[in-house]
Amino acid sequence: MKTKKLTILALFTALAFVIHYLESMLPTLIPIPGIKPGLANIITLILLYYYGFKDSALVLITRILLVSLLFGQFLSFSYSLAGGVLCLIAEWLLLKALNKRFIPIVSALGGLTHNMAQLAVAFALTKSKGVFSYLPYLAVSGIITGAVIGLIITFLAPHLTVLLTDGQTYPKQDE
Repeated sequence: MKTKKLTILALFTALAFVIHYLESMLPTLIPIPGIKPGLANIITLILLYYYGFKDSALVLITRILLVSLLFGQFLSFSYSLAGGVLCLIAEWLLLKALNKRFIPIVSALGGLTHNMAQLAVAFALTKSKGVFSYLPYLAVSGIITGAVIGLIITFLAPHLTVLLTDGQTYPKQDE
C-alpha cells in the first residue's frame, strides 16, 4: 500500500472516530432507542466511492473496534458491527448498480439496512418480538438521515476529488 493511501486511510479512520464520538455527545432529539444521525457513515461512503469496498471496510471495522474498546461494551460492538457491515454491503452493491450515481439514494438504503441489522441483533439478543415495534420509526429515520448524509457527500465530493484521486477527475476502482 502506498504511503499516501495509508496516510489517507489513517486520517479518515481518525476522522470517523472523532465524528462518532462527537455524535455520541449530542442530546437525543427523539426518545426512541437506535435513532441517531450516523454521521460517521459520511467517511465510510466517501471511501467506498473513491477507494472501494476493501479500504472502506478496513476503516469501518477499525473505527467500530476502536469506539467499542474505548467507549462501549460488547453489546454496542455487536450492534455497530452488524449495522455497519450490512450498510456497507448494501451501499457497495447499489453504488455499483447505479454506476456511482444517486449518492443520497445509496446512503438512504444504507441507513435503512443499518437500522434493520440492529433490529435483528436486538431480536437475537432479547428473543422478544417487541423490538420490531420500533421498525417503522427506525426505517423512516434511517432513510431520512441516510438521504441527508448522501446530500452532504454530494456537496463534499467535488472538493475531495483532487485529494483522493491524485488529481484525476474520476474515482479510482478497487485494486
